[in-house]
Amino acid sequence: MSITITDPKLLEQLMQAGDTVDLVGPDGKRLGQFLIEYPGSPPPGFKIPFTEAELDELSKQRDGRPLADILRDLEARYGK
Repeated sequence: MSITITDPKLLEQLMQAGDTVDLVGPDGKRLGQFLIEYPGSPPPGFKIPFTEAELDELSKQRDGRPLADILRDLEARYGK
């Protein structure tokens, strides 16, 4: 189900509240939770499939061509 919020003050409050907001009715009963989704952020519960040690080891690997070589080739092909 989708509910459209048209109250600009409420929209502003929701967007400035942080990552999650508990929605509570006038009687104090919790209705649910509002979760702000930022573009490019992983879905809730996402975990990186590597340990810190594996990430450290991967960061030490230097495969590929040096940036200076890539830039030189691009300048040769397309100019400055």
